[in-house]
Amino acid sequence: MKIYKSISFIFVTFIFGLISISASVAHAFGDRPNLLIMGEDVDDDAIPRQNRVFNRVLNTVSNQMQAVGFDVYDETAVTLDHFAQGRVRRSKAELLDIARSVRKPPIDVVVSFKIFASLQDKGFVQKVNAHIEGQMIQVNSGKFLGSFEVKSPEDIWTAPADCNRDCVIDVVGDYSKILANDLGAVLAENLAFIHTGSSGMASGSVNGVIASDYSLIFDNIAPEIMSEIEEYLVIFSGYQAHRPTYTSARRSEIFYQSTIESAKLQRNLTKMLAQLSLRVRITFSGNTFMVEQISVPGISAKPVADGW
Repeated sequence: MKIYKSISFIFVTFIFGLISISASVAHAFGDRPNLLIMGEDVDDDAIPRQNRVFNRVLNTVSNQMQAVGFDVYDETAVTLDHFAQGRVRRSKAELLDIARSVRKPPIDVVVSFKIFASLQDKGFVQKVNAHIEGQMIQVNSGKFLGSFEVKSPEDIWTAPADCNRDCVIDVVGDYSKILANDLGAVLAENLAFIHTGSSGMASGSVNGVIASDYSLIFDNIAPEIMSEIEEYLVIFSGYQAHRPTYTSARRSEIFYQSTIESAKLQRNLTKMLAQLSLRVRITFSGNTFMVEQISVPGISAKPVADGW
């Protein structure tokens, strides 16, 4: 007879399997991504967050990620003022909504993460088997960045023959910390390596740097001015690709891919608008820039120049 227990949680980022998948984390968010570890435990069979096993693995992975210099934020600390605390049985949708709503600091990546453990009673001993599976999602774009699975050794981990539920949780907790140490070490080492951009380039990368997805919205701007704006967008440093997603007489929405961080893109947009003598209001949220013209330009635009 098998008793199945699952322990769910999220730690941020994924580096297993093909470099072409894992490299998606690297440099997609400027200098380095902000990581948030959360718990997806909507399954009734899952051991919920706040469980001692959950916290043990969470802390182990967080410590190893911090040790190599990545910014890992505590969920309670960054959500204390505006979110209900202590919730359990949370879905992936709720987690992403929370991550997108956190602005100080902005969160770049979350990974939904679960541990499944089974106990097989053989009469004289109980065998414990466990595996970890999860997926990583880029917060602002919703882009799927990869999935992975790590398994425990076959028929090696054991529990006492008379082990009850609390005993099983303790045993699984001890073993899950071993898995977390192994997984966290690989995670930290590979993420640090990929972050350098020295090799393992994925499709759509330049010199190992992966493009970020931005939404550029230009409101109350005439089509002839938008034609000039597009000439600038393609000469910005880090430019990868762009395509219109909505166009009307006075509004244009553009899907824009670039390897530069949002701060530099905002500087380039501001410089461009000054070149075009446009008086606008620029706002930025998540991965979206809103450029709204507040007056009609009165000076002819300057020629497009290099050096962006």
